[in-house]
Amino acid sequence: MYLISLIIVIYTMALLLIFLYALAQLNLLSNYLAAQKNKSKEPKFDFSNPDDIPFVTIQLPVYNEMYVMERLLNNISQIDYPKDKFEIQVLDDSTDESFETTATQIASLQNKGINISHVHRKNRKGFKAGALKEGLKTANGEFIAIFDADFLPKSNWLKETIPYFKNEQLGVVQTRWSHLNRDFSVLTKIQAFALDAHFTLEQVGRNSKGHFINFNGTAGVWRKTCIIEAGNWEGDTLTEDLDLSYRAQLKNWEFKYLEEVETPAELPIVISAARSQQFRWNKGGAENFRKMAWKVIKSKNISAKTKAHGLLHLLNSTMFLNVLIVAVLSIPMLYIKNEYAHLKPYFYMMSFFVISSLIFFVCYWFMYKKIYGSGLKNFVQYIMMFFTFFSIAMGFSLHNSMAVIEGHLGKRSDFIRTPKFNIHAIKDNKYLKNNISLNVLFEGLLTIYFAFGMYSAFVVGDQGGDFGLFPFHLMLFLGFGFVFFKSITSRV
Repeated sequence: MYLISLIIVIYTMALLLIFLYALAQLNLLSNYLAAQKNKSKEPKFDFSNPDDIPFVTIQLPVYNEMYVMERLLNNISQIDYPKDKFEIQVLDDSTDESFETTATQIASLQNKGINISHVHRKNRKGFKAGALKEGLKTANGEFIAIFDADFLPKSNWLKETIPYFKNEQLGVVQTRWSHLNRDFSVLTKIQAFALDAHFTLEQVGRNSKGHFINFNGTAGVWRKTCIIEAGNWEGDTLTEDLDLSYRAQLKNWEFKYLEEVETPAELPIVISAARSQQFRWNKGGAENFRKMAWKVIKSKNISAKTKAHGLLHLLNSTMFLNVLIVAVLSIPMLYIKNEYAHLKPYFYMMSFFVISSLIFFVCYWFMYKKIYGSGLKNFVQYIMMFFTFFSIAMGFSLHNSMAVIEGHLGKRSDFIRTPKFNIHAIKDNKYLKNNISLNVLFEGLLTIYFAFGMYSAFVVGDQGGDFGLFPFHLMLFLGFGFVFFKSITSRV
């Protein structure tokens, strides 16, 4: 009976944490909808006056990016901004032949009169954060725009972002990511779906009410003095962007999110690349909770509501651990429910997960229709996409939970970059790793486990079965099955 009690307690706690997170998402939806109606006018630099145009440094942190460097540099060199008011720093930590080809292209651009420099370190200390910090030492810009290697900002990007820095308290302007290869595969579609929710519902929902948001590592601009005052870039977490964002906002710097300004980029097209990206993001989130949570709690400069949203924001990745716990324990709970009749009233608690799922369904619909439009056809497509997204997201829960646990325990690991492809070079991408981790084998076992869960629905109890959890177990079976089979079979 002690084991049963322990299972019930852990299961209930995980359900309640997911429900709390869902309520926070619902609050962000309310904020988001209100923000659509209240478009405030803000002071901006007048770019018709040359004296109002500040000097900008564009930083491109790269590491072994053979397939996208030419495209990146060609794109950045087309930025429409006064030539004497910006410079480009290629912060190149590369160790392969891409360094030489990049150097050749940079020399060619320099001959065309473009102010571009090639910054190379002898070691990768601090990884991306270290490269950004090194570049800052020689950056001449009052403002620092940052783009990862797979991002292709439009030519007027600086003119759409820099003017907002007329507000002297503004430390960061972040733009919305869009996706060059959204419809490439099921994998890219569900990644785009998740990122769209973050870049609409969450970023606007938090920013519109003055809650903490995060610079997303790329496609944004920092005020240089904000970086310095916040303590500069630090490489002690895998998400240096989230870390510096919180340190800056705790110093009372304001952030501005521009939903209407989109910056196109490529999504990972193979599951191994998506896995490495997910691992880094989720472990980094947990590391930042460990690093920043107490600082948020004890801050006297922010409201209780902002603290609550901040803590849940830092715990975003930990929701995968709660989902995994609920998933694994749901099958024992199915048997407990049908074995111990006196516990049945408790199982109304199970409705928390249903309610949470409905809240996510409603929240994501508003995001989806903002991008694709409303109407019956789009709603039906949304239902299918939501089911697919929810299933595959749960299929990633073991992989992401391992990352979260490492983050909370303080286990250090290297910054593993996500291999960039440039769609035309996917067949022979040398940066892909073909090794299959132990996690993949466990994902296969969990596929079988949730197949057993579906079978159990037919045989438990004495009333002809119990199908209340059958849809949940079906989604878990499909999600873990997708992740497992893609992981062992997909190479491109």
